[in-house]
Amino acid sequence: MNTSFSSLRIVNTYGAFGSITKRRTEVVLKGTNSSSPESPLAVWEEYEFKCKPGDIYRQPCLISPYHYRLDWLMWFAAFQDYQHNPWLVHLAAKLLINDREAETLIAHNPFHGRPPPKYIRADHYKYSFPKLWSTEARKGQWWKRKLIGQYLPPVSLDMLRGVIVNMGWPAPDTSF
Repeated sequence: MNTSFSSLRIVNTYGAFGSITKRRTEVVLKGTNSSSPESPLAVWEEYEFKCKPGDIYRQPCLISPYHYRLDWLMWFAAFQDYQHNPWLVHLAAKLLINDREAETLIAHNPFHGRPPPKYIRADHYKYSFPKLWSTEARKGQWWKRKLIGQYLPPVSLDMLRGVIVNMGWPAPDTSF
């Protein structure tokens, strides 16, 4: 597309969007109130973002020309690991206390109105659209997803206290 009108010098590739990846991977945050997060009996509940893929039955949204900033950052986080995205660890810490401001940035907090989760983790998924008329599409799925692996291991607020202090973030017991 860009090649066809580059000679006219009326547009550019606008940074990262000069090309788009063919593979869609996403980071999905989940929380649990289980005291044993590694247990197969632990129930993990997903946080839903405003526009990024998550729930496979949710229709993709269309927003333009702007993006939801957090959704956009989550998409880019999937290209790296959590060590390159300390803001994601900070977000996890805020979700571990059901922070109201952080909650305004997402579509659904499964712990809203309930005690906050004891642990948060992030899983890494590959997303794709199901084929038209496939079994998935007939069931109402807009997405297919396959677990790639764990992105952020289960963390608790106690586990993150040292990171919070080292990064200079406000302490959860005060203004956090």
